[in-house]
Parts: sequence; structure tokens; C-alpha cells
Amino acid sequence: MNLDKLFHLKENHTDVKTEILAGITSFMTMAYILAVNPNILAAAGMDHGAVFTATALSAFIGTLCMAVFANYPFALAPGMGLNAYFAYTVVLGMGYSWQVALAAVFVEGIIFVFLSVLNVREAIFNAIPFNLKKAVSVGIGLFIAFIGLQNAKIVIGGSTLVQLFTLDGYNGTLESGTASFSDAGITVLLAIIGVVVTAVLVVKKVKGNILWGILITWGLGMACQAAGIYVPNAEIGFYSLFPDFSAGVSVPSLAPVFAKFSFKGVPVLEFIVIVFAFLFVDLFDTIGTLIGVASKADMLDQEGKLPHIKGALLADAVGTTAGAVLGTSTVTTFVESASGVSEGGRTGLTSLTTGILFLLSLFLSPIFLAIPSFATAPALIIVGFYMLGAVTEIDFSDAAEGIPAFICMIAMPFFYSISEGIAMGVISYVALQLISKKSKKLSPVMVVLAVLFLLKYLFM
Repeated sequence: MNLDKLFHLKENHTDVKTEILAGITSFMTMAYILAVNPNILAAAGMDHGAVFTATALSAFIGTLCMAVFANYPFALAPGMGLNAYFAYTVVLGMGYSWQVALAAVFVEGIIFVFLSVLNVREAIFNAIPFNLKKAVSVGIGLFIAFIGLQNAKIVIGGSTLVQLFTLDGYNGTLESGTASFSDAGITVLLAIIGVVVTAVLVVKKVKGNILWGILITWGLGMACQAAGIYVPNAEIGFYSLFPDFSAGVSVPSLAPVFAKFSFKGVPVLEFIVIVFAFLFVDLFDTIGTLIGVASKADMLDQEGKLPHIKGALLADAVGTTAGAVLGTSTVTTFVESASGVSEGGRTGLTSLTTGILFLLSLFLSPIFLAIPSFATAPALIIVGFYMLGAVTEIDFSDAAEGIPAFICMIAMPFFYSISEGIAMGVISYVALQLISKKSKKLSPVMVVLAVLFLLKYLFM
């Protein structure tokens, strides 16, 4: 196989060695999703091992499609924020089964395939105001960080709705069993140390900083268990931190989650809202990531457009559809792809390398599945930090623009729902534009969306 001709390496001023090293770098920076995604979707009642397999396979398929359809060095995997919406909003918040949420992701993927083929995703993107696009990113960042703090037990429920962890306070939230410093207490301390360690790695610009943060935090936990400082307490959900290879090296079965779609028990209008929320977040996350990373790699043309963007968007759509069938939340282009680009990755050979590494990771499932939530929580908090950066691009000088963005941002963590943040942001934006007599700035798409969201609140 002539890799140069297949991926146009010379044309893109790169070589095989550079591309493979870039692909490895991208994998290192986003491999944390193999530990985080199963933990998040398990909260929705899905099988932990099966979700791990679905995560690895969907990342391989989506990233392979990116290499084939667009020849770009971008990698895909189940997206952060979208998995949180899946588990914490649709399932735990709205009360639907994970099978219904999976059906919504599948429908979203099919719609995205058609939108990509018909070139309308760019049109939808252009209809949404810039400030709201950035506000969605910021709101998701706050939401993800909040989830990370909860998963680590740094933040718990209390008389003030939420409060800082204390053993007495945490024991008050348990239905059975009693926590002590040897289980809950030490893991909270380890999570805080993990945030500090990850932050230092980010500041020092260490490649794969988020993954290294997870591994170091987990390693400290295993050291504590070996020393008897951490004592597993299965009754309240604290298990051994060491990988279990007793069953040998095998790939967890997909059977518990494969193609488990259900449309039962969900009103049509509410299902449409759920699908739209997935659509909306994935749309802006993907296009924003593509443009941002492509700009870093000097891939944009003179008009600021990305050549072959249709192929890149189609890869995202196919990845999402395949991911839903396999049994995971929405697959999207990862901003961590920028790490591979920084290493010189310029073609699909970079993404192909990353995809193959995701496939190989299937055989290391006991390692990834043993990583506890207190070790992945720092990753969620730091990813939240990265997403929060978009707030500097929001124009708050115009209240008619800034207030809807503010509402959108705070609604997501405070109402524990990405879709509520989107809905309130759109409604308030349209209302304030009309009241301030700036209706010329409104697109028909925004007006239709606002009406649909209002109907949701009036009749649901």
C-alpha cells in the first residue's frame, strides 16, 4: 500500500512517521473517554463493560470514516456533554429509559446523515446567533464540571441543596451502609489531588495531560489500597481499584446494549425535543471543533471555509449512527485532535492511526474498566475548564445578546439539563430581539425553534 498516494502526504508537507506519531498523541489525549464514558452511561443503568466496547468500536468507526471521507487528522469518539445529557438529563432527569435515549441518538444520527448529504448543516449553523453558540459550549462546560464534582463526592446534597463533602453529610444521603474516611473520605481527597495534578500537567503543557491525570490519580488510589489506607466497601459502591484479569483478556460483550432501541412511554413532541437537543449540541460541537482545529492546522481557505467539510460532517453522522447501534451516546469530533495536529498531523493517516489504537484498546478492558469515578472526575472538571474558555468570545455589551447567553449558560448546571439551557436561551433571545425591535437579526429558523420550545413548556 502506497500511503503517500493514499493520503497525499507530500502534498500536505508531512510523512508517515510524523502522521503516526501525531495519531498516537491524539489517542493519548482522548483515551480518557474509554474510562469516563462507561462510568457516565452506567449511571443511566447501562452495562459498564458493554459500553466500554461500544465506546472503543464507535471511536474506531467514526475516526476511520474521517480518514476515508475527508482525509483529515481529526479523531471522533462519544462526546463529553452529550453523554452527560444522555445519562443525567434524559434518563435520570426526565425519567426515560436508556433505550429511549439510545433511540433518540440513532434518529439524530440518521437525520445528520441526510443533513450532511444535502449540505444543510452549514445553513442551520449559520442561523443560530454566535453568542448562543458560545453560550452552549460554556453551559455544557459548567454542567460537566458540576458532574465531575458530584462523581468525586466533593459536592454532595445537603440542606442548602449542595454542599462541600463531609462524612456526616454524605452518610445522610445514603439509604444503607455507613461511609468512613477509609472509603468515601480518602477518595474525595484523592480526587482533589487529582484535580491539582491534572491542572499542573495542563499548565506544563504535558501531552496527554488529562489521561495522565487519570492514571496518576488512579495509581495513588491503588497505592492507598495496597497500604490499607483505602478499604473497599461494596455496600456503598466503593470497589477494589486493581484490574481484574482473573477471567483472562477478553472483549466485554456488546449484547446488553447492542441495538436496544425503544420508543415506548415517550410522547412524540417530547421525543422530538430530546432528538433536537442531541442534534443542536452535536451540530455546534462538531462544526466548532472542525473549524477551530482546522484553523490551528492552517487548513482553512481564504474565505475561512474548510474544504471537504462535507466529508468530515458525514463521518460524524455515520459515527453517531453506528455508535447508537453499538450502544453508546453521540459520537462527535474531539477538540483533543488539536494535540495531534500540534505534533504535525495533517492527513487521514493520523486519524487512521488513532482509530486503530482505539480498536486495540478493546483487549485492555480490565484496565479501563477498573478506573474509578474519583480518578475520572478530574478529567470532567478540566474539560469543563476548556469549554468555559468560550465565554470570553460572548458579547455582553449588548444586553439583548448577552442576557440570553447568560440564561443559557446558567440554566444547564442549575436545572441539571442541557436541553433546558438551549430552550431558554433560544426563547429569551427571540423574545428580547422582538421587544428591542431588532427582529431583522432573527432568522426564520430561530423563530420556529422558539415556538417549538414554548409549545413544549405549555403542553408538556
